[in-house]
Amino acid sequence: MSPVSTATLTSAQETATIAAMQQLFSDQQNDFANAPFWQAHQRIERLEHLQAALLAEQEMLIQAINDDFGRRSADETRLAELLPSIEGIKYAKKRIRKWMRPSRRKVGLAFQPAKARVEYQPLGVVGIIVPWNYPLYLAIGPLVAALAAGNRALIKMSEFTPNTAAALAKLIGNLFPASEVAIITGEAEVAAEFSKLPFDHLLFTGGTSIGRHVMRAAAENLTPVTLELGGKSPAIIGHGTDGNSIDIATAAERIAFGKALNAGQTCVAPDYVLCPEHAKDALVAELKVHLTRMYPTLLNNPDYTWIINNKQFDRLHGVLQNAISQGANVISVNPANESFTGTRIIPPTLITDATEDMDVLQSEIFGPILPIVTYREFSEALTYVRSGDRPLALYYFGANKTEQNAVLKTTHSGGVCINDTVFHVAQDDLPFGGVGASGMGHYHGHEGFLTFSKARAVLRKGKLNSARFVYPPYGGKLLNTIYKLFIR
Repeated sequence: MSPVSTATLTSAQETATIAAMQQLFSDQQNDFANAPFWQAHQRIERLEHLQAALLAEQEMLIQAINDDFGRRSADETRLAELLPSIEGIKYAKKRIRKWMRPSRRKVGLAFQPAKARVEYQPLGVVGIIVPWNYPLYLAIGPLVAALAAGNRALIKMSEFTPNTAAALAKLIGNLFPASEVAIITGEAEVAAEFSKLPFDHLLFTGGTSIGRHVMRAAAENLTPVTLELGGKSPAIIGHGTDGNSIDIATAAERIAFGKALNAGQTCVAPDYVLCPEHAKDALVAELKVHLTRMYPTLLNNPDYTWIINNKQFDRLHGVLQNAISQGANVISVNPANESFTGTRIIPPTLITDATEDMDVLQSEIFGPILPIVTYREFSEALTYVRSGDRPLALYYFGANKTEQNAVLKTTHSGGVCINDTVFHVAQDDLPFGGVGASGMGHYHGHEGFLTFSKARAVLRKGKLNSARFVYPPYGGKLLNTIYKLFIR
């Protein structure tokens, strides 16, 4: 027998994976058809089991994510993935009964006697496509919402985090039958076929360009989508902020944290800073101070995360080289002056004097590189933000209420923080979602329950039927009286 080529084997494996995925989808459809409405206690029980498993297996999950990144801060995984996952489960468990309660609605006088209400019905089978940057939280968060709403869920993990996918598949497999929740792995071809399945709802988290493909595939089945994308999320330093005041130090500390978290590989990380000209030097100085305090060394510092893989590492180096070659001022914050050869470490890097044609200002950076763009009048900063795609997040720093209101009333973004960065995502009672090129739809908390539910209108009537007076044949005094009473 002639040996099977690697390409043929890979193709065969992909075919087998796609066939298994399609069978899992069919199994979940059948399971839902057999039990289309889980009661509140059934949903809560499933979430309780998920919470207990995450707590019991947290070290396994932390190690798996670390292995995928090469080095991922264990505390970042606890703070940015485990903590919000657990808190999200707790929040949903306490409120599921309230969310499921039918909502009474009014019936117009012309249609009495009758009763109206809205009932929240599970959709069926939900698809969840998970990115590589926060592979645990961005799988668990949507799953919690899907289970709270009574759905089955098929979860496609990123091919760039195989260890996390295997760990989560083991955890989920011990908790749920595959006909309720299952993990799918595979390369881009599998992900493309996943998007083509006729889900009852599909949630995708990832880049805008891939989001377009997902939405196009979903459209063939009229599958509704929630897209959590990204974009260039700005941090605006208010014009009224004095370059020598504590406000710059406060802003710099919070921007530094939001940018360096997960080495900038965060969809809501500050992508660039808009800063008054008079405050630029003070901001650069304070950013260096706070980044140095947070990360006094980088090479052997377990707190500083590596770039996920060589492809992303090379891309970010290309962004830096493009800025350097075109004359930007590139400031590497490397306190111990270490060499990072043989690693995927990129130190926090500030860029000033960048021009609009440079890569660093053209597309989302998704790494620890922070360009600083200056402005003279505050209106220029707002115009700059409005001139680009609507971002996933927007951050304003300053105490000026007029400026704060101008930001809130004249710009669009998925979410906003005033005098902070990134933490809005972890608030269970706030919806998370993008707008325009940064996405569509919401989840988290009650909005997640609503996203994965059908708000079903129910009108209930008894034996008495006042509507018969408007049945044909039309005409007569009663119909004219109705017109006079209600069409006015």
